[in-house]
Amino acid sequence: MPAPTPLRLQRTWRYLTAWRAGGPPVAERELDVDRGDRSVPATLFLPRRDPEPSVRWVVLHGITRPGRHHPSLLRFARSLAATGAAVLVPEVPEWIGLDLAPGRTAPTVRAALRALDEHTAPSDDTAPLERTAPPALDDTPGGAHTRTGLMGFSFGAPQALITAGRPDLAHRFHSVAGFGGYFDLERTFRYLLSGHHEWAGRTEARRPDPYGRWIVAANFLTGVAGYENAGSVAKALRALAWEAGDRQLPSIDPAFDPVKTRLEAGLEAGDRALFRRFAPPAADDPVFDDTEAREWAARLAAAGRAAEPLADPGAHLGAPTAEVHLLHGRGDDLIPYTETLRLGEALRERGQPPDQLAITRLFAHSAADHRRHPLRAVGEAARFAGALSRVLAL
Repeated sequence: MPAPTPLRLQRTWRYLTAWRAGGPPVAERELDVDRGDRSVPATLFLPRRDPEPSVRWVVLHGITRPGRHHPSLLRFARSLAATGAAVLVPEVPEWIGLDLAPGRTAPTVRAALRALDEHTAPSDDTAPLERTAPPALDDTPGGAHTRTGLMGFSFGAPQALITAGRPDLAHRFHSVAGFGGYFDLERTFRYLLSGHHEWAGRTEARRPDPYGRWIVAANFLTGVAGYENAGSVAKALRALAWEAGDRQLPSIDPAFDPVKTRLEAGLEAGDRALFRRFAPPAADDPVFDDTEAREWAARLAAAGRAAEPLADPGAHLGAPTAEVHLLHGRGDDLIPYTETLRLGEALRERGQPPDQLAITRLFAHSAADHRRHPLRAVGEAARFAGALSRVLAL
């Protein structure tokens, strides 16, 4: 049963208060969790007021260099723990390395569930964690009153939905939430190349964040027919995205123009024009018109599906039995909000419409969208608080 309204409102207030404060002090533990093929680090956030919380969340980061240490994700996880929940954020090393490797999601989530089942927090946050024998992964963990949710951000959002729909894991989750996710690989790539996206016959355009374009080409360029030998270009684009992620500056910033010049100079003469197509000077970005973007998107998406089938979520969503919450920022410069609309439409067509689908101007991949009237901002804040309250009803 979802939490009663008074408890939902209390959790929402605690979250918003904690977020405004920058994330409160909570008990935090660094763990190593066994993914099967390797041990990966994870951070466990626990509320001080409840050493054995009945609500647990596994949170997946996106394709980002800081991974679980991204400042916004840390603030989010601490604020979520302030609501009275245990929050485990496992690291996906491949995603930190900017590899679009969706196949690592399910093993990571299994490892995170085992860690949540095993670890409980003592009342004194300076004491070592007590350990209890974990239940088998196919058992319901934590007793009758424990509820577990799965969250994913960006690239991790559709992977959270796919994972929550797997027959071997579906029964473990009462709720799944996706923030800023996507449904159609080709349409998402088109947006990254030209900034164009559409819904219900209406086309919109905005300047896309080039970071996503660099990562896509770094992963899939050599899988495109005729570009099998473009490995040096792909490597240079990965180095560019790597540096942008490490410096935590907007990828459209002209500060990266000298980096582009240096990386381009290290390429063979015949590869430099191709590199410049994907990483032009900031003032010229993007250089793809929508016709070219559609053509390149189709080719890159085909290469992506061949290399990583799970990267295109449509055929793999399954049938999650958990509550589904989909949220997206209207001003998202990396993945258009219309992709979350498509996720919702796909679930409805499968006979399982999302319990919530919210498009808001209050958050995006890169920054909040402030292009609105102050009175409108008040309305947006109220709607976002309502959407958040439904997520926290776990």
